[in-house]
Amino acid sequence: MSNFIKIEQIALFLLLAIAPLALSSGHDYGQALSKSILFFEAQRSGYLPGNQRVRWRGNSGLLDGKASGVDLVGGYYDAGDNVKFGLPMAFTVTMMSWSILEYGSQMASSGELGHAMDAVKWGTDYLIKAHPQPHVLYGEVGDGNTDHYCWQRPEDMTTSRSAYRIDENNPGSDLAGETAAAMAAASVVFRRANPAYSRELLNHAHQLFDFADKYRGKYDSSISVAQKYYRSVSGYADEILWAAAWLYKATNEQYYLDYLGENGDALGGTGWAMTEFGWDVKYAGVQTLVAMFLMGGKSGGHAPVFGKYQEKAEMFMCSCMGKANHNVQRTPGGLIFRQRWNNLQFVTSASFLLTVYSDHLAAARKDLQCASGSVAPSELLAFAKSQVDYILGDNPRATSYMVGYGNHYPQQVHHRGSSIVSVKVDPSFVSCRGGYATWFVRKASDPNLLTGAIVGGPDAYDNFADQRDNYEQTEPATYNNAPLLGVLARLHGGHVANNQLLPVEIPLHKRVAVQPKHVAPYADPIEIDQKATTSWVSNGRTYYRYVARVTNKSRRTIKNFNLTISKLYGPLWGLTKTPGGSYGFPAWVSSLPADKSIEFVYIHSAPFADVSISNYMLA
Repeated sequence: MSNFIKIEQIALFLLLAIAPLALSSGHDYGQALSKSILFFEAQRSGYLPGNQRVRWRGNSGLLDGKASGVDLVGGYYDAGDNVKFGLPMAFTVTMMSWSILEYGSQMASSGELGHAMDAVKWGTDYLIKAHPQPHVLYGEVGDGNTDHYCWQRPEDMTTSRSAYRIDENNPGSDLAGETAAAMAAASVVFRRANPAYSRELLNHAHQLFDFADKYRGKYDSSISVAQKYYRSVSGYADEILWAAAWLYKATNEQYYLDYLGENGDALGGTGWAMTEFGWDVKYAGVQTLVAMFLMGGKSGGHAPVFGKYQEKAEMFMCSCMGKANHNVQRTPGGLIFRQRWNNLQFVTSASFLLTVYSDHLAAARKDLQCASGSVAPSELLAFAKSQVDYILGDNPRATSYMVGYGNHYPQQVHHRGSSIVSVKVDPSFVSCRGGYATWFVRKASDPNLLTGAIVGGPDAYDNFADQRDNYEQTEPATYNNAPLLGVLARLHGGHVANNQLLPVEIPLHKRVAVQPKHVAPYADPIEIDQKATTSWVSNGRTYYRYVARVTNKSRRTIKNFNLTISKLYGPLWGLTKTPGGSYGFPAWVSSLPADKSIEFVYIHSAPFADVSISNYMLA
C-alpha cells in the first residue's frame, strides 16, 4: 500500500471521527445572530455612542475629511485594517437592509431588530456625509498601502487619512450605483420608524443613481489607490441595474421598472449567469430581485425580459445546489468554495440568496427547475442551513468560524483592534512599526474578543491555520457578516407566515373578528388570532409568550391601521408604537395585501391582552 493511500485513509478516518462530534448538536441561531450584529460595533469609526456595547473600542478617525473640507467622521472599517472603503461599506449596508426587509419580524421576535437598524444607520449616516453634492461622492478615507505598513489600533492611527472622491470629471458608476442601492434599501428600513430620515436617504439614492447612469466609468480608475484592495473587476453595469432594482423596490416608480426592462440586455442582467455574488459582482442579486418582482406580479409589461433575469437567477441557485451544468466548487466537507482569500464572503452571500429565493418560491408555490431536475424550496433552505452550520462548527475541523461562538473558534484574528491591548486598559501609544514588533508577532490569543466576526475561513480542503499573519483565512470583514444576518434570523425565528416563531404550543386560544370603529369605504372585517406559544416560571410567577396574527380578510390592500392594545403588562415586539399610544405597522411593512397577515409577539404573566382595531384605510 502506497504512503499516499495510507495518508488518504488516515485523513478519511479523522474526517469521519471528528464530523459526528460537530454534527451531533443543533445551533443557537439566535445567539449567533446577536453576536453577528455585535461585530459591527467593533468596526465603528468616529465618535462612539453612549450605548456602545463593545467596550474595548474607543473613538477614532475624528479628523477624517477635514483636510478636504468635508466631514467624513464615522462609518465602518471594512476588515482588519483602518481604511474606510466606500464600495464594500455600501454593499454591507445594502445587505444588512435586505436582511431586515426580508426577516425583520424574526429579528424583532428575538429582540435584535433595533440593534440591526442601528447598524444600518451607522453606515447610512456616514454615506450621507460622503455625498455632499449630487454628483460628488467620497469613496475612500485612508490609504491601504500606508495603512498596511502599520499595525496600530484605530485609536492610535498615524497613517494617511486622505479622502478620495468621484465626480463628473472622475466618474465611478459602480461606487455611485452601490451607494444608491444602499440608500434606497435603507430608506425602506426606516420608512415607518423614521419617515424624515427615510425620505432623506431616498433623495440621496435618486441623485446617486442619476450620477451613476449619466457619468459612466469605473470608480477604481478615478480612485486608483483602491485598485490593490477593492478592484472593480465586474465593471459598473451590474451596480447600475442593482441600484435601479432597489429604487424600484423603494419607490414602485415605473421609471425604474422600465429601466430594468429596457436595459437588462445591454447591461448584462439577462445575459450573465454567475456562480458568485458579493461586493464586486452583483448580477445574481439583481437577477434574484427581478425574479421576485416577476413572481409578485410586478413585471409591468416586461415579463419576457424579466423571465430572462429569472432564468439567470435560477442558474445561480442550481449551480450552488450542484444541479446545474456548471456547478460551484465545494470542499470535501461540503462548503461552497470560490477562492483562497476570504472565501466565506461568498458562502454567506450565496446562502442569503438561496434562503430568500426559497421563501419566495414557496410563497409562489413553485419549485426550482434545474438541469438535473426539480428542486423544492425546502431543499434550497436546507442547503443554505448546511452552509451556515458549517460556519458555526459542523465541519471536519469542528471549528466555528464565527469568533466567540461555540467552544472552538479562531483566537488569533488578523485584526488590528482586537490583537492589541485595548486603549481602555493601556492607553500607551502603539507606534506604526511597534505594533508589528510587539503585538502582530504574538502567538497568544487576542486580548480583545472580536465577538461575532466571520473570518475568511478554510481552504479548498477544509484546512485552516489560526495564525494572525494568515490574513487570507483569519481576517474578518463586514460584508461577510451582513448577508448572514438575514439567514440567521430566518433559521432562528422561522418563516412568520408559517408561524414558526416558537415550536411549543400551549392549549390557549382566542379568535375575534373585529369591525373597526372608523374605516374607509368597503370596510370588511379584520381578523385577529392570538395564541400562547410557550410559558415558563420565574420567581414563582408563570410567564406566557403570545403570538398575535392580524389578517386582512377584505379583498383590498390595507395601507395603514391602528391597533389599540390594553391589559398588556410586558414587552411587545413587531409593531410600531405611535405617539398617541396605539400601535401601527412595523417598520418593515408598508401595507397589508388581501388575505395576508402580520404577526407580533408579547410576553407577560397574564391572560391574553385585549387587541382591537381602532381604524384602518383601504387602498
